[in-house]
Amino acid sequence: MAVLKVIEVLASSNKSWEDATRNAVNEASRSVKNIRSAYVNEQSCVVDGDNISQFRVNVKITFEVK
Repeated sequence: MAVLKVIEVLASSNKSWEDATRNAVNEASRSVKNIRSAYVNEQSCVVDGDNISQFRVNVKITFEVK
């Protein structure tokens, strides 16, 4: 039986929510190994005038503890 742990990571991108999610997983993978899944818990954005300047995500990342 595997033991799994979940952490929350906040990340952002000036391109898209998908890119922000990739940033979260890439950054987490620098210190966490055996990542199994990523669940986007929340999405938000920063609006500057009439444009979206930043896409933000709150991601729950699940990984196996060995």
